[in-house]
Amino acid sequence: MSNPPSRRAILSLYHSTLRTSKSFSSYNFRNYFIRRAKDTFRAIKSESDPARIQNLYSEATRELAVLRRSAIVNQLYGGWKLAIEDQKTEMTRADT
Repeated sequence: MSNPPSRRAILSLYHSTLRTSKSFSSYNFRNYFIRRAKDTFRAIKSESDPARIQNLYSEATRELAVLRRSAIVNQLYGGWKLAIEDQKTEMTRADT
C-alpha cells in the first residue's frame, strides 16, 4: 500500500483542476467544473482515512486528465458568450 499524497500534492492538483476548469470558454461548463472541483477537494480535505485519501486523489488525477481534454475541445467549438458574461461597467453621472 502506498503512502497518501502530501498536502502540497493535493493543493497542486486542486490548483491545476481549478486552472483547467477556468479555461472552458462556455460559461455553464466553466462554472459547473469549478463548483465540482471545490466539492471534490472539500471531500478530500474532510477525509481522515489515508487509503481513502489516496483513492480520492488518484480519482481526481484521472478526472483532471479528462477535464483537460474536454477543455481543449470546448475551446475549439465554444459558442457565443452569454449576456451574463459580458460585464461592462456602466458610466454614471459621477464618472463623467
